[in-house]
Amino acid sequence: MKTTSPDITKQSVSAVKWSALGSIAQYGLSLGAQIVLARILGPENYGLFAMGTIVLTFSNFFSNFGFAWGLIQAQDLVEEDIRFVFTWQLIAGVMVALGLYLLSPFVANYFKEPQVAAIVRWLSLACIFSAITAPASNLLRRNLDFRWINIIQITSYSIGYLGIGIPLAYQGAGVWSLVAAWLTQSFSMMVMTFSRHPHAIKPLFWYSGSKVMSEVGITVFVTNLCNWLLNNMDRIFLGRFLDSHAVGLYTVGYNLSNTPNNLFIGALQPAFLTAGSRLQSEPDRLRRAYLPVIASVWILIAPLFVFFAMISQNLVGFLYGPAWESSARVLAILALSMPAYITWAMSTPVLWNTGKKHFESLLQLPILAIAGYAFYSFAGKGIVIVTLIAAGLLFTRSIVITTAACRQVNVSALDLLPFAVRGIVMMGLAAAGTFSGIKLGVLVNIYIDTKFNMIAPTFAGININFIPVTPYLLPLLGGVFFGGIILLAAIFVSPRLLGDEVIDMLGRFSPRLHQALSENTKSGSKQLAAVGK
Repeated sequence: MKTTSPDITKQSVSAVKWSALGSIAQYGLSLGAQIVLARILGPENYGLFAMGTIVLTFSNFFSNFGFAWGLIQAQDLVEEDIRFVFTWQLIAGVMVALGLYLLSPFVANYFKEPQVAAIVRWLSLACIFSAITAPASNLLRRNLDFRWINIIQITSYSIGYLGIGIPLAYQGAGVWSLVAAWLTQSFSMMVMTFSRHPHAIKPLFWYSGSKVMSEVGITVFVTNLCNWLLNNMDRIFLGRFLDSHAVGLYTVGYNLSNTPNNLFIGALQPAFLTAGSRLQSEPDRLRRAYLPVIASVWILIAPLFVFFAMISQNLVGFLYGPAWESSARVLAILALSMPAYITWAMSTPVLWNTGKKHFESLLQLPILAIAGYAFYSFAGKGIVIVTLIAAGLLFTRSIVITTAACRQVNVSALDLLPFAVRGIVMMGLAAAGTFSGIKLGVLVNIYIDTKFNMIAPTFAGININFIPVTPYLLPLLGGVFFGGIILLAAIFVSPRLLGDEVIDMLGRFSPRLHQALSENTKSGSKQLAAVGK
């Protein structure tokens, strides 16, 4: 049996730490930039851009094709692998960019928005940038160099959106400020990624290992295409049956729920996939690595999304203003489904690392057919109906893929039951604390309005209507404070709620926290024993 390096666990923990720190920084940065841009541009401009990016992300699957993922999965990597991948990535990127440019009028006709044609033509350049970036980016992932991956992502986003997008939006560039920001970010990422991990670029069209690399590429392509359709079908049909305003409202709610979701997936999945590829011949170790991850998602992360869903109305109102209030319903519904999304995302590496790569796409094909029928039939009913369908699909996909992954590493329903029970208890505590805090904030608002006969729309001659503080801020602060306090109290007063798997997982990243939780657990056990006597 092939043994694994003793440094894998240490490298994986370090990778997750850097991924987590980078994801948090990106979340804060992107949230701030998107709020500013949304307030300046409004739902219609956001909807136009969302239509363009739907087509772009679809095209990226053809330009990337999936060859670059083979650089992560390969047990032994040679220069020919890299040259072959880069050659075909670049060819595919150029061809897709050209096709996108030529087909842009048809895309505009589909969405019934003439402006989309010019947006798609310019965004087609990003296909080439993305294709060139992919090999070097996945070589960094293979080396677990997530520190530099995050530095590059944060820097390129800052250049694109803070340096280009927001200034252009203030100058009245409208949707083109978003287009310019996207292209600048893509180009910056390409330059910095290749500079960090330069590699051979001499063309290589075929070699002895081409068949293996091509098989991985085709599998990744089919899988990603299936996932893309399931993740974007909602906006594809919304754009067809409604208008850019509705797409803009839906997109903001979707992005708000999906950004923290991407934070967790971005922090956990790449390191788990890379480390798991080195455990392909050790299923028992892969099982022991998988269980704490699922436990952490259900017991620690799921309550945070419940908390997020409950503050959605006040959060959207405070951050974006009254014009975006309809996005709050989208945010609340999708936030509740995001733990299922993360569970699915953390189960797919198990399939990939147990020789069942093709399962992810095959198992989701029936779901894809059902999704197409549902969205086509009900997209015209409004964004709330579309959101409910999208949430139902996330739960269905999670159940199907997680069940398949569990079978591969001999995990039974009884193994998962304690995680589910603890997760439900933690989610209930999060909901109760957040609800109480919001209601307290509402009561304080009523008292202030009654006592001071409402706050005037001007103060010292300055118009303050653009600051949505009065109806939203106090309920938001109350929900955040009490929801957070209840969760922290539950963790530190009764750490047994977390279970050994989660405590051990936390211990990998913070020995001090692990020690504190372990001591509290032992103290609680002694008290129970004393009561029993």
